[in-house]
Amino acid sequence: MSLSDAGVVVRQLGRAPRGRWRVVTRCSYGAPVVIATAPLMDGQPFPTLYYLTCPHLVAAISAIESGGGCESWRSTLAADPALASRLRDADAEYRIQRTREGGGVDPTPECGIGGERDPLGMKCLHAHVAAYLAGIADPVGESLVMGLARECDDARCRED
Repeated sequence: MSLSDAGVVVRQLGRAPRGRWRVVTRCSYGAPVVIATAPLMDGQPFPTLYYLTCPHLVAAISAIESGGGCESWRSTLAADPALASRLRDADAEYRIQRTREGGGVDPTPECGIGGERDPLGMKCLHAHVAAYLAGIADPVGESLVMGLARECDDARCRED
């Protein structure tokens, strides 16, 4: 992580990220899009491994959530066993990666993507997009990303 990464992420989030973190994914402008955070923050368990930091994507996903996106996805998953199975697999991979990030220890093994105990719970679409962009085969995150412009057109996060 460079000093400029830290500054960009602070501007993107409007605050400093908590605990130890690193950039996982960048946009074509070179700005962080997803960061990974340690599963322990100040000695406290923290289930969110991947954070979506890109303001463009955060705003787009927030609009989907505000429009009933979480409930819509819960219904879609309940009606599609194959899709639900793919999401359970993604959730299992998320837990494996969080254990790796924690040096072999996962302080929140009962929680998966978005801090959910039930992989089909859908309370944070941002977490699913972050997981997908971090390389996990999350079908919810993938579907959401495919329906959006993947990045802004104004390089708003670039440090000048």
